[in-house]
Amino acid sequence: MDYGKHQAPQGYEPGESILTTLIRIPVRIVVVVLVLPVRMVWDALAALWHAADRVLLRPLGRALAWLLDTLVLTPLTWLYTWVLTPLGKAASWLAVALLLRPWIGLWRYVVVPVARYGIAAPAVWLYGAVLTPLGHGLRWIGTALLAPAARGIGTGLTWLFTTLLVLPVAGLWRYVVVPAVRYGLIVPVVWLYGAVLTPLGLGTAWVLGQLWRGIAATGRGLGIALAWLVMTLLVAPVSWTYRRILAPVGREIAAAFEVAWRVTGYVSRAVGRAIAWFAWHLIGAPVSWTYRTVCTPVGHFVRDSVWAPARRAAAEAGRAARAALASARETVRQARRDAWRALVGSTDGARSREPQGIPARTLGSTTTVPSAAQASETPLLGEKFVKQG
Repeated sequence: MDYGKHQAPQGYEPGESILTTLIRIPVRIVVVVLVLPVRMVWDALAALWHAADRVLLRPLGRALAWLLDTLVLTPLTWLYTWVLTPLGKAASWLAVALLLRPWIGLWRYVVVPVARYGIAAPAVWLYGAVLTPLGHGLRWIGTALLAPAARGIGTGLTWLFTTLLVLPVAGLWRYVVVPAVRYGLIVPVVWLYGAVLTPLGLGTAWVLGQLWRGIAATGRGLGIALAWLVMTLLVAPVSWTYRRILAPVGREIAAAFEVAWRVTGYVSRAVGRAIAWFAWHLIGAPVSWTYRTVCTPVGHFVRDSVWAPARRAAAEAGRAARAALASARETVRQARRDAWRALVGSTDGARSREPQGIPARTLGSTTTVPSAAQASETPLLGEKFVKQG
């Protein structure tokens, strides 16, 4: 008695049937049991996809983009810039030079002069000197002579046609055909229609109208009865079944799937966090501790005690080798100069100079010694000529 005075129990909404309230909790439990594996598999696949995208797909995409740019786009750009573009420009120049310019010259220097001075000028002269006076003369002949003659001939032919054909036919139609048709055919037909056919038609129409009204009333009654039977025996049960059974069950199943998806999401995330916690404490934490405690000090020791001294020693050795090579080059150069001085000698006591020979004549030279032989333009032993003092 007091159920309606207090708040409805949880899970029950006003306007719902008892069937809806009874099937809600079992359906949701069954749906949660069915959806939980699907949601866990879905979350696992989503996590794997995000991890694969972050670890594999993005670097692979960047690598493929770099390979595409290096192996395809850059060669194609170079080919287009340094091969196809010059070839295109050369082909366009050849096309213009071999195809377009000859036609332009032919049009400009052959076709246009021939058309202008061979066709247009004679045609203009013929039109102005011959055809225009001839046309004016023909127009005067037609206006002064032929037009009055044509008007006279047309007037005579019109009078003959009207007198010999139109007037007799009009009189025959007016005084013979029209009276015969009016008083011999139309008047009897009108009398027959008014005296006989009209009463007969009205009676037939009344009988047919009454018959049609009876048929229409019978059809309406049968239609009403058939509609009542369909509504009572088919539409009402189907509507009640859909409204009271199928719609609540469908709504509850949809709501159960929605609630189950949310609940299984919470469960799946909890399981994922638990797996992540175990993985961190079983794998991540030991690996991190090993990296911080063992690998980092060892790496710093190797870097500071082994790699840095080796790099400094290699740099010192490189500098020493470069200095030794420079000293050796200077020694060889000095020995070559001393050997040349020992072979040739020095005349002025100054720094030894290598032989220069007679330089070759140039356009700016003023030397005119006829007996002097021209020396080679190539310096002896790769040395440059030095201007004599």
